[in-house]
Amino acid sequence: MEINTLPSGWKREEVVRKSGLSVGKTDVYYYSPDGKKVRSKPHLARCLGENFDMAAFDFRSGKIIHSALRKSKRAQGSAYDFARGLRNDGAMVIPIRQTASIFKQPVTVIRNRQESKTKTDLKHGPQEPPKQLFWEKRLQGLLASDDTQEQLQPLDLPKNVQGIGPELTTENILQSISAALHLNTVPIVGQFQSKSSIQKNPGVNIDTNQPHIQHMVVSSDDIRRQEQKVLEARKKLQDAMT
Repeated sequence: MEINTLPSGWKREEVVRKSGLSVGKTDVYYYSPDGKKVRSKPHLARCLGENFDMAAFDFRSGKIIHSALRKSKRAQGSAYDFARGLRNDGAMVIPIRQTASIFKQPVTVIRNRQESKTKTDLKHGPQEPPKQLFWEKRLQGLLASDDTQEQLQPLDLPKNVQGIGPELTTENILQSISAALHLNTVPIVGQFQSKSSIQKNPGVNIDTNQPHIQHMVVSSDDIRRQEQKVLEARKKLQDAMT
């Protein structure tokens, strides 16, 4: 029999089983306008394509279950049946004014069509915690010691390495540089934001992937001078061992 819940030309057939353990039960088949036989709902969905919403279609009865009806995902540019409700379009969502829990100030959240794709980008399992700003201050006052329990004093920084951030000591800056070299895979260049902007609002302007130093460029002369210092230190160690 022809069915009105499918496009014109589609027919439904219900066949009663006459033998076997399931005698008396029925099998449902559908026939396309060109006579192709369809035995399952997934096969029917492939035949009809994306222009037909199969979410609420019951394969056994051939009817639409209105309680399970969902918003249609019709192809772009196709006609839309407004009797089925509003379309789930991100462009139709009004921007919402919310308050960020971190900065305690109102922000405008604008949802767009691409937001639905982020659900597939979520990581499963344990999530990596966000890096805290100026966490190196927790190590303040903890210095390394030699075998005689005498504390080693921190190194002196070159003049072109200037710390940036509230109340940073030389020790904190060295710890920040060391952590950035070991934990990050990006080049270490320092902070691109100005010192005044970071002092005003570090939580917004500071780059957590870079150490707490002002932006600096290491020249070839700097590298040669450092290599010379290494050679001199090795020569002194060799003489001492001899």
